[in-house]
Amino acid sequence: MADSLCRLFHLPTKSTSKTVEERGKWGSKKEFILSVAGAIIGLGNVWRFPYLCYKNGGGAFFIPYVLFLLTCGIPLFVLETALGQYTSQGGIMCWRKVCPLFEGMGYASQMIIFYGGISYIVILAWAFLYLFSSFSGELPWATCNNTWNTNRCVVINNYNATLNWTLPVNSSSSVVEFWQRRVLNISTGIEALGNIQWELSLCLLLAWVICYFCVWKGVKSTGKEQHKIDSFYLCLLNSGTSFVSGFAIFSVLGYMSQKQGVDIATVAESGPGLVFIVYPQAVTLLPWPQVWSVCFFTMIILLGIDGQFAGLESIMTSLTDVYPAQIRKGYRRELYLMLICALCYMFGLLLVSEAGAYILQIFDHYVCSGPTLLLMAIFQSVIIGWIYGAQRFCDNIEDMIGYKPLSLIKYCWLYATPLICSGTLVFLLISYTPLKFNNTYVYPWWAYWIGWFLAMSSLSMIPVTMIYKLAKGRGSLWQRLKTSSRPADDLPVMAEVTAKERASFTACPR
Repeated sequence: MADSLCRLFHLPTKSTSKTVEERGKWGSKKEFILSVAGAIIGLGNVWRFPYLCYKNGGGAFFIPYVLFLLTCGIPLFVLETALGQYTSQGGIMCWRKVCPLFEGMGYASQMIIFYGGISYIVILAWAFLYLFSSFSGELPWATCNNTWNTNRCVVINNYNATLNWTLPVNSSSSVVEFWQRRVLNISTGIEALGNIQWELSLCLLLAWVICYFCVWKGVKSTGKEQHKIDSFYLCLLNSGTSFVSGFAIFSVLGYMSQKQGVDIATVAESGPGLVFIVYPQAVTLLPWPQVWSVCFFTMIILLGIDGQFAGLESIMTSLTDVYPAQIRKGYRRELYLMLICALCYMFGLLLVSEAGAYILQIFDHYVCSGPTLLLMAIFQSVIIGWIYGAQRFCDNIEDMIGYKPLSLIKYCWLYATPLICSGTLVFLLISYTPLKFNNTYVYPWWAYWIGWFLAMSSLSMIPVTMIYKLAKGRGSLWQRLKTSSRPADDLPVMAEVTAKERASFTACPR
């Protein structure tokens, strides 16, 4: 979620000790913009977007994508960046200040980021293994002369359908065999967990060590800049990167399909491995393939690391805001961060086992996409648009940057975003089909239950926190609802909002 952008934006906090460290500030606005760009442009653009595009109809996918970008993506991105900027708090405290009743939104978002951090960093481990394998006289996935290759292995570049060269029956590409039999060493299913692959586990450890040293001193904070225009251009940059990646993927898929003389659906793997099959195949077609391979997988690693430590910093920022006196002393932040990284690494070892690819798809399908994110988007737009008040929030933005956002964004918060996300959620639930791996393997029933449990473990934070807030309040149920729906007393307010108006707050004008 973009809640990871709710950073430590300079706001003095009460402290019980003089040893509590102060917040820092960004050196410049450009530094902040580049950091946000690094946070939102990552593996999803070159790894997840292309296979989702292929899975949902290829070129036809771009029409609903653009619609959702304009009515949901950009408005929610503006909402989340403005929320963190205005409250000057992390992903948990920003919701506690705006609407304490829905503080659980912060806990839910941080749990989603935590799950995503455990799962998506495995892609970096794969990329590291590909990178190290690129330093060889011949790319190992460009030949069939390896110990992991089978008798059915063929090198696609040696065949040409236009010259009536046909591939043997049940043949297997050298690129696919390197991916499935060397990198993943994939088992027959999620129930066959197998052994932890030591090479991938070391690559995973390397990725976490790099993340730790990128984050251990923390990212800094910024003032209240003109974020609205920046948010719009950052969204366009993010989408543009995804489009370019998609064009590269499908051009190579077309080449592979033409070479083998088969339909493109036969060539493509409709899963996370799509990128790790298509791009390695592409570099074998270029001069000096080792050089291009090193450049490409270095890019993948840099993209992934940037997004990974943005999510990790979001978790640390949120915890620091909730427990400032306990964490901002001495080297406690570094120690807590090390504990989180170690915990994530231990959980991540399951994902570098022989069944790791199956487990990753469970995380990706149930926890980090689909109904989970749609419900979060619905809650965000309803809380800001109807409970806190879209007009009030626009006034807050004007108070920060000198002018209000477009009225279109305001009406998206109020109507378009919650309605479109709700409709999409209903459609997903009605048309629900059991998840399959690579369109062939059907998961056992307990795997689906694990997926739903992981999804509900984050979303359940919202009602659990609501019940807790109402239970510890005073007065009738209606009075407790009114009190817990008011913004916190220390939330920055406009000069013309009096204390009396604040005390009588129930629901803001829209």
